[in-house]
Amino acid sequence: MTAFIIANIAPLMFGALVLFLLFGYPVAFALAANGILFGLIGIGLDLLTPSLFQALPERVFGIMRNDTLLAVPFFTFMGLILERSGMAEDLLDTIGQLFGPIRGGLAYAVILVGALLAATTGVVAASVISMGLISLPIMLRYGYDARVATGVIAASGTLAQIIPPSLVLIIMADQLGRSVGDMYQGALAPGLLLTALYAGYVLLISVVYPKAVPALPLSARTLHGLPLVGRVVTALLPPLVLIFLVLGTIFLGIATPTEGGAMGAAGALGLAVIRRKLSWARLSQAMESTARLSSFVLFILIGSTVFGLVFRGVNGDLWVEHLLTALPGGAVGFLVVTNLLIFVLAFFLDFFELAFILVPLLAPVADKLGIDLIWFGVLLAVNMQTSFMHPPFGFALFFLRSVAPRTDTIDKITGRLIPKVTTGQIYWGAVPFVLIQLVMVGLVIAFPNLVLGSIDKAEAVDASKVQIEIQQEDYGGSPAESQ
Repeated sequence: MTAFIIANIAPLMFGALVLFLLFGYPVAFALAANGILFGLIGIGLDLLTPSLFQALPERVFGIMRNDTLLAVPFFTFMGLILERSGMAEDLLDTIGQLFGPIRGGLAYAVILVGALLAATTGVVAASVISMGLISLPIMLRYGYDARVATGVIAASGTLAQIIPPSLVLIIMADQLGRSVGDMYQGALAPGLLLTALYAGYVLLISVVYPKAVPALPLSARTLHGLPLVGRVVTALLPPLVLIFLVLGTIFLGIATPTEGGAMGAAGALGLAVIRRKLSWARLSQAMESTARLSSFVLFILIGSTVFGLVFRGVNGDLWVEHLLTALPGGAVGFLVVTNLLIFVLAFFLDFFELAFILVPLLAPVADKLGIDLIWFGVLLAVNMQTSFMHPPFGFALFFLRSVAPRTDTIDKITGRLIPKVTTGQIYWGAVPFVLIQLVMVGLVIAFPNLVLGSIDKAEAVDASKVQIEIQQEDYGGSPAESQ
């Protein structure tokens, strides 16, 4: 028995972690407890030395000194303040008026606003809940199919997962040891293309099944001509300024992602003050939620550090490397298996847990196979986006369920009976968008330049053509004299 444990301690350790998670233990504590347990077992079997645990304090302090992770509370705080400033409501109302005359106009408005909110807030929960509260009643009021309406809202909210300044991209860059700015640049084109694919699906629905996405009636379109143009400009200007303040300064190299997040948080506070939506209660709620999410991220990171230290101590990284490099097909086989694994685990784990548990194990193998880690990180981020949309455990679906009507109601404006939105309708509405996200995964694999083409790269130097010239000093003597 002892010989079996010694020979297979790495797979046993990984299997025990999966068992802990299936029993529902908190991820951070499951990771840390599993690491400490197998560390003690390894010491007892003379596979590890007690001095291994002396490295833990320095690693924890390394996490605390990590400037990159400061961007997480900054962007979270910015998103929460913007959610309470009424920006989403103004955007949805204005863009809904703009697209109202065409079939699917409200759905296009939701997708566009979802992209704008993603580029300003970076928080999925804020986007889904805001759009669910504001746009879902309007879409149901004017005859939208409940499955289409809920699917569009949930999917548009998850754009905050891939469009910068996404929190998962910050975590991914930290785990891969790459620049957050490069990760943001690489993710921008896939995020915009995914937005276009969502809009293309709505266009297809408007052609095939137009009753599911009707145009707004004339009575609901209260703005026309110059007043509409003025409203569009005033509604779009604040988020566009904020996007430049955050992403523009990062892409231009003026600010680091952490500094961009700080400017974004300050800009969000300024916007809330201008709109007179900033109160002590809202500020304290935003600060409390930011502290809670930041603590959640750091505890998982500390737990994964404990687990990773012991896992590497028992050569678990070599076990994973041998396992994945032995797959048929080389890099292609590795990518297929990795993406299938991420997709399946996304049914049960959220993106933070996937990023902290799996990415440190997969990244060395990808690097050894010659896969660009920025491209690999964006690919995994697109795949992890499905974790928000997976029935039955997708978080975006839960967020939408919390604000969708649970009972039949009489609409106060039209007087029509609006049926309740069932959980089954929310799940079925999400399925087409999960398939679109998987198509996006395939596009990123098939066309790597979607990611790599927008990243600023330093000019490559051909080492074989480098010449070193040393100037010989003349000391005034002839060769014969020097001899």
